[in-house]
Amino acid sequence: MYENLFEPISLGPTKLRNRIFNPPHGTTLGAGGLVSDDLIAYHEARARGGAGLIILEGMAFHPSFAFESAYLNAGRDDIIPGMARLSRACSRYGTAVFGQLFHAGRSVRYSHDGSRPLVYSASDTPDDRYRVVPIPMPNEMVWEVIESYAPAAARLAEAGLNGIEILASQGYLIGQFLNPRINHRKDEFGGSLENRMRFLSESIAKTRHAIGTEKTLGVRVTLDEKTNSGVEKEETIEICRALEKADHLDYFSVISGSSASPDGWIHVFPPMAVAPAFVADDAAQLKSIVAKPVLVAGRINQAQTASQILSEGKADMIGMVRALIADPDFPNKVAENRSEDIRACIGCNQACVGHRLTHHAISCIQNPVTGRELDLKPQPIQSKRLVWVVGGGPGGMKAAVTAAGQGHKVVLYEKQSKLGGQVNLAEKLPGRSEFGGVTTNLMNELDRSSVEICLASSADPDALHAIGPDVVIISTGAVPRLPEAEVTDMQLLSAWSVIAGESPAGQNVVIADWSSDWSGLGVAHMLALSGHKVRLLSGASTCGESIPAIVRDQWVGELHSLNVEITCYARFFGAQARTAFFQHTINGEAIICEDVDAIVSCYPPQSNNDCDWMSDLITPDNPSFQIKKIGDALAPRTVEEAVLEGVKAAWSIR
Repeated sequence: MYENLFEPISLGPTKLRNRIFNPPHGTTLGAGGLVSDDLIAYHEARARGGAGLIILEGMAFHPSFAFESAYLNAGRDDIIPGMARLSRACSRYGTAVFGQLFHAGRSVRYSHDGSRPLVYSASDTPDDRYRVVPIPMPNEMVWEVIESYAPAAARLAEAGLNGIEILASQGYLIGQFLNPRINHRKDEFGGSLENRMRFLSESIAKTRHAIGTEKTLGVRVTLDEKTNSGVEKEETIEICRALEKADHLDYFSVISGSSASPDGWIHVFPPMAVAPAFVADDAAQLKSIVAKPVLVAGRINQAQTASQILSEGKADMIGMVRALIADPDFPNKVAENRSEDIRACIGCNQACVGHRLTHHAISCIQNPVTGRELDLKPQPIQSKRLVWVVGGGPGGMKAAVTAAGQGHKVVLYEKQSKLGGQVNLAEKLPGRSEFGGVTTNLMNELDRSSVEICLASSADPDALHAIGPDVVIISTGAVPRLPEAEVTDMQLLSAWSVIAGESPAGQNVVIADWSSDWSGLGVAHMLALSGHKVRLLSGASTCGESIPAIVRDQWVGELHSLNVEITCYARFFGAQARTAFFQHTINGEAIICEDVDAIVSCYPPQSNNDCDWMSDLITPDNPSFQIKKIGDALAPRTVEEAVLEGVKAAWSIR
């Protein structure tokens, strides 16, 4: 099944064992511009999992790019030893490694020390997302940057990498030169298409000269930047025609979106609301006019989808970033006809992109080992234990699967008749059905495990005394909390109850959103779609402040289209007789909402304390079992923390 994914292919001189590659993406695992042990372990896991090619994250190579310290720096000779170790680690599994050379141009907000940097671009056209005004790059600096590609590429070649990719996509520096709506230069790098291409074509030529013909050279391009100010598709196609005619390149890689605009940025890291494989048609269009292999990436997370793209001739290789973050063994599982065992990515962007945006190491809410390959490892158990897991949300399910995988006997108790916890609510929201994949994936893991599952069951004192578990992992989650405010003559509902199906009275609904997370945005979306007039009042500086910006931005756009009124800095104060009262969190002034039929509360939940009685049974004289609390039962947070703590709790059992 899906045999075409495992057909060998050559990209220039590099022969690859299959058609699955890991595209470049920020990991925040670098250390001071150099390769770290954590970065090696991260990529080695994907090589071991079967990826045919890994293209490393974009590397800086010239000081005009005010990069942060987490970026790798190919402009230094001391990058060679670490890069050589990384290359060797991946090559042991038959995986080729390419390095990508990257200059962000104006798309930079902070420098390594936190100050607002001086940024350079083709012209002084402001950046709509980063809110910076760049310095037009002096002509001599342009040539200096172009010349810097060659030694950087040579360093990576010396380190044993199999190839080099030049990033010309997504509105970064080369894209800024290519784009006539940004590039207003009057010298040889502006004006005509030939001039605007000069930066790219000269960089490619010099890179090829530096690495010779024994190393692969490719370019990453964007056909559709998904923004009004982006490079147009026809322009990119003409650029690619010219590049192929020059005959320096071995492949083209196609991606979508632009870093320079809020609307384009959503498509650089598309959340689950964006259709899977949405870039495949762009790749097909390019493939129809170039002879070199075409690579494609963009929310491809299913083997069937990947295989279909190949069989339809839309591309020659399939890029999977988040799919391999969620499950590094994806290629091997497909090759072994175990596709049903794959932990599918759900496009949540929470711990992958979300961590990058907060300058933390990459991870995954479903696979917390990602980015922690060296720190988070199972240890040999001393003896087999009887483990009770109380609560069948994501944290409890993960704890149960992990403990069973360690060799323990595990019983999972869930009070409801269905596993999943709060995921069962989150997946009901518009555009969020894929979030239910968290539960689906964990249920598949449970099915393959020895865990005994007891639904509609609670752990009780009698059973505890009779059976005597060695360890109890409490993962009972959280329960809704309503605001401590006076509400009279008006319906007050929790967001959870609305998501579960309870309808607000009347058409005019105000959402009191303290949490500023997915619940407020999601309930506003749900109610607006059902015909309610919705006013969303958030206590934060922006609604959805607690979730990754790229997810929030997409959702805010949806709410605007649905005419949802959004007010920020608003603290709920109370309600009476169709009037809701809020207070501005900064100046204390009143914010009054009239003609209100119902209030929906998005307040932080509180830990479920149903199992607190267990602690009373443990005394210094009777330490009969251990208790480990995880997830919301410990402190209300997100799925990410629950799953991480589930793994840690299970691996700590000796």
